[in-house]
Amino acid sequence: MSGPAPLEDLPSRASKDVQKYLLPDEKAVVATRRHWAVLIEPTVKFLPFFVAGGWLLLVDPDNRVTSTAGLLVIVGALVYYGLRVGEWWMRHFIVSTRRVLLTSGVIVRTVTLLPLRRITDLTWKETLLGQVLGYGTFRFESAGQQQALSEITFLPAADVLYRRVSSLLFSSDWGGGPASGGDDEGNPDPAPPPRPGPPPDGGRRDTEPIPRVQ
Repeated sequence: MSGPAPLEDLPSRASKDVQKYLLPDEKAVVATRRHWAVLIEPTVKFLPFFVAGGWLLLVDPDNRVTSTAGLLVIVGALVYYGLRVGEWWMRHFIVSTRRVLLTSGVIVRTVTLLPLRRITDLTWKETLLGQVLGYGTFRFESAGQQQALSEITFLPAADVLYRRVSSLLFSSDWGGGPASGGDDEGNPDPAPPPRPGPPPDGGRRDTEPIPRVQ
């Protein structure tokens, strides 16, 4: 099973998202669009309407009512399918050394992110069809309230992506992983306060008894 394309070989749209939404000191580890299997359901819904519209358009070309209805059905089906294909083409799943991002939207772009430090558990699920076609589902669990990135479906070569994301979550080699200190923006934790030194009188504390002179 082939994995995601190397980052230097990304399509232009994915490369633009990486350059636009990542910080200068972030490194992209994963950047991919969802598996083409996400288009199976829209295709199944599109084809019957497209065929029905074509039949209405051609069954009686001289009938203006059926011809107009058929044309409207075809145009509506094409618009619906075009939007679904465009959404698939524009949506990218990106994992950097600090965050998980999901970019989406054809007309209005939306970026949803989840800091790596907030991820407490990662579940990878593959259905039977996913094993055949080569896609899977990631489910993220994080501390705090429910996140918008709790589940991402139709990820290609999910086994490869799982290993890459796991290396970020459970390795101290990356600046944004939970194994390294720092806040959600990657800044290091403040140094602990210094421990108190010995008292200035050379070691005797106020609680020690004062010897009596005989």
